[in-house]
Amino acid sequence: MVTFIFGIIILVAGLIAGAYFGKQKSQLKWIPRLAGVILCTICLVTSCISYVPTGYTGIVTTFGKVHENTLDAGINFHAPWDNVINMDNREQRVRFELEAFSKDIQQVDVQGSINYNIDKTTAMNLYRDVGTEYPTILINPRVQEDVKIVIAKYTAENLIENRQAMSDSIFELLKEELVSKGINIISLAIENVDFTDAFETAVEAKQVATQEKQKAKTQQEQQTMEEEQRAERARISAQAQADVQKIEADAEAYAIRAKAEAEAEANKKLNASLTSELIEYNKILHWNGQLPTVTGGATPILNMNNLTEGE
Repeated sequence: MVTFIFGIIILVAGLIAGAYFGKQKSQLKWIPRLAGVILCTICLVTSCISYVPTGYTGIVTTFGKVHENTLDAGINFHAPWDNVINMDNREQRVRFELEAFSKDIQQVDVQGSINYNIDKTTAMNLYRDVGTEYPTILINPRVQEDVKIVIAKYTAENLIENRQAMSDSIFELLKEELVSKGINIISLAIENVDFTDAFETAVEAKQVATQEKQKAKTQQEQQTMEEEQRAERARISAQAQADVQKIEADAEAYAIRAKAEAEAEANKKLNASLTSELIEYNKILHWNGQLPTVTGGATPILNMNNLTEGE
């Protein structure tokens, strides 16, 4: 656009100069006119050509009005009164540093970065609505607000434990809000989360206390385990002794029972072998030759040796 206007100005100036020299009846009156035409032609041709670098999209405007179509990278031809603004579509990075407050009102200093790019198909809308200063106008304010919103959902201690979850929440929130503007959020990195010295001292003291408590608990558990092991070994030893005594008692009882059964079996066999004749035979065999003087209820046997002669 500027080149086209400049060419018109040169052409008009050349015509005016030629008319002036014509009134002076100078033979050089054709030189200004020719120079004006040549320069105007050069400016006109130049104003119809635009070069869009690789990674950029050309936004076409006519007297401030943005066209709905865009120009791709390379050499492009357009009307001489059109103006072309190059919008960077490559991946870009915005760094941020801010101060926020956690759910438990602890000051949190956050440092991070965002990688993003501009959607080619909607680049003209971004330029029309915001212009080329979209990082300052759109991205930075949204980052500031969204980071503070997400951090306010966590306590300070939870922020330390859930740093990745916090980063993911900020990323999703930014992505949802900026995609409608033609800005694609590619990644977000929380590079540093810093707290006040007083809070860090308190956290360190708590961690030390927790470690000491865990150490004492571990020692107590170790001692309890050792006592349980000693008790178990004592129980096993007592059970083994009881088992031995039971085995010995069972063996002794079995021996007594076996002996009694053997004697009973022998007596049974002996009784079975006894007859009245055998009994009488043994009585006679073991009789010492003495007769009883009285037998209860039986006919007495007189001992003839005790009778006196003449009785």
